[in-house]
Amino acid sequence: MRIGDLERRTGVHRRLLRYYEEQRLLHPQRDPSGYRNYTEADVEKVERIRALLAAGLNTETIQDLLPCALDKQPGMIPCPQSLDPLHARLTAMDAQLAALSRQRDLLAELREATESRLGSRT
Repeated sequence: MRIGDLERRTGVHRRLLRYYEEQRLLHPQRDPSGYRNYTEADVEKVERIRALLAAGLNTETIQDLLPCALDKQPGMIPCPQSLDPLHARLTAMDAQLAALSRQRDLLAELREATESRLGSRT
């Protein structure tokens, strides 16, 4: 199938499909005139790429994990080498969540102090 067909099947714009190829996530065959030819497996691969991007992984990490992520079961990444990058991303996300929680608490304290002070003036 051509890139337009893959675009329609996956809902991913052809510009992004080309980007995935630049990032070495997709490897379409080329016909003699240079057109990209995609397979059914590429449809599944694009869907898996989108799922891994939605999980917050970058394309470099996805490139390493993608050979492990082509199992038919959604969410399955059954390679041992997938554990380290997944653990690292979860650790980074936990740190981001903790930082956001601290920021939220500080903002709430600031708001309460401001409301208290403004309330005492009237």
